[in-house]
Amino acid sequence: MRSNYLVFGSPIIEDEEINSVISTLKSKWIGTGPKVNQFEKMFSEYIGTKHAVAVSSCTAGLHLSVIALGIKPGDEIIVPAMTFAATANAVIHANAIPVLTDVDKWNMTIDFDDIERKITEKTKAIIPVHFAGRAVDIKKLNSLAEIYNLKIIHDTAHAVETEYEGKKIGCYNDLSSYSFYVTKNITSIEGGMVTTNNEELANKIKINALHGMSQDAWKRFSDNGYKHYQVIFPGFKYNMTDVQAAIGIEQLKKIDRFAKRRKEVWDHYRNELKDMPLFLPPNEQPGTKHALHLFTIMLDIDNVKLTRDQLMKNLHEMNIGTGVHYISLHLHEYYKNTFNFKENDFPNSKFISDRTLSIPFSANLTDDDVEDVIYALKSCLS
Repeated sequence: MRSNYLVFGSPIIEDEEINSVISTLKSKWIGTGPKVNQFEKMFSEYIGTKHAVAVSSCTAGLHLSVIALGIKPGDEIIVPAMTFAATANAVIHANAIPVLTDVDKWNMTIDFDDIERKITEKTKAIIPVHFAGRAVDIKKLNSLAEIYNLKIIHDTAHAVETEYEGKKIGCYNDLSSYSFYVTKNITSIEGGMVTTNNEELANKIKINALHGMSQDAWKRFSDNGYKHYQVIFPGFKYNMTDVQAAIGIEQLKKIDRFAKRRKEVWDHYRNELKDMPLFLPPNEQPGTKHALHLFTIMLDIDNVKLTRDQLMKNLHEMNIGTGVHYISLHLHEYYKNTFNFKENDFPNSKFISDRTLSIPFSANLTDDDVEDVIYALKSCLS
């Protein structure tokens, strides 16, 4: 057994990130300022969009996106049941109604047939989740959006590197919201980014993320002298800081190296675990690039003598950390009680919820770490 605990997800933080933070601290400009501006420009170039707006989290980005699109109280937005709470919460925070749909049992992305069943005259938008970094079918999504005149907000929390037909997901549709949380493929510890090719939407998000103050309000304390500002919307405190951006800038420079290492780990896991009583995540579909954010396995509970939770407990006792991505939203107390969901309303999401666990997966894993995970799984399931 390992002598130290292997946490589920740990980032690579190197001298460049540390030195960048120190330099930013020494500059005395540690709030929203020039580093954030630099990070936004770098990220928009990486994704291939005209605009990128740095925010405090992907959740903030989703909330701001819903508001920027003019969603009104009582409007409906379609959200997959198999996602983190933030996707639905962003809709609720805007006083709109999240309408849950089921997902594909194996790739865990949104079920297009169920979407069409759930569309009503109140439906104004869809928030597809590119789960674990796997691209949603953009052609099918665009077809539905065109037929029913729907806006699209991509939840790209898992999908920084994800591509569809040669373009990053953030290039498509109205808005995309990315995450730089500590477990993500690149991190700024906390933070997010909204990308768009629509200048009006980008300006709305930038303004609303900082109290609704007129654009570039952070410059009011710059070396160019104090600038008066106007509050033009009752906005939020959703801005990123220069300290966070200092980390994000250095992480973005290394994104290809990190991705290469995760691909090595992904391939090794798939090869070594293929004969276990597990359902492994499928490889990327043709014409797409998978961001390889999570390695989610599903326990074949009909052919083993333990539950998913028992397996996680056994792995924990062997110093292997795991995660669950996710328990379907309709099974959580708030959504179940608020929207009167029943356990079997979303059968594929329920199937996944009972079986799924995420094993350690990041560019920070050593070869020994990976072998420890494989050995522990084989020991628990033999």
